[in-house]
Amino acid sequence: MSDVEEPIAEPEVEAEASEEEEEFVAAGGATEVKLFGKWSFDDIEVRDISLVDYIAVKGDHATYLPHTAGRYQKKRFRKASCPIVERLACCLMRKGRNSGKKLMAVRIVQHTLEIIHLLTDQNPVQVVVDAIINSGPREDSTRVGGAGVVRRQAVDMSPFRRVNYALYLLATGAREASFRNLKTMAECLAEELVNAARGSSNSYAIKKKDEIERVSKSNR
Repeated sequence: MSDVEEPIAEPEVEAEASEEEEEFVAAGGATEVKLFGKWSFDDIEVRDISLVDYIAVKGDHATYLPHTAGRYQKKRFRKASCPIVERLACCLMRKGRNSGKKLMAVRIVQHTLEIIHLLTDQNPVQVVVDAIINSGPREDSTRVGGAGVVRRQAVDMSPFRRVNYALYLLATGAREASFRNLKTMAECLAEELVNAARGSSNSYAIKKKDEIERVSKSNR
């Protein structure tokens, strides 16, 4: 009798296991991707239409950590698909002694987002996006001419270069502010991003952007 009863019990166990799997799949599919498990990407909007393709915060570019280990330098323009918060973290790894210390940069960014949330009570990812939009110069001047006669000519800046330059200015401003200072790098970066997002001239990036645009205006 025992041989007959065993096959009857087995399908029930299989059915229970399949139900558990279905529940697990449903729960897994419903989870929302949040940066550091806290900050949502759903309500983020890029308010400058020209930069929508170059600030990667939506859809596939939403990540749990700003550390995807992607090969973004292999091909031209591929870094445009790198999540924007990860690009900010990469910009912090400058000046020799910080080269390659990405985990340190990620930790700084994590603390920065916490501080921004305390200062503004907004989603810090939105503040970062706004700061990048406000910090990128729209016009620059280049050297034109040859044979000893060189003059400056004003040129428009591409959207991709605007994003690149904004990230560079924001990271440089934060680094200079925290150098030989009691303030931590995270505090300085948070302050820089908040000021830039507001368009305040207290921000290093906004001051530099205005200076670049002023020089290029005089060279039109």
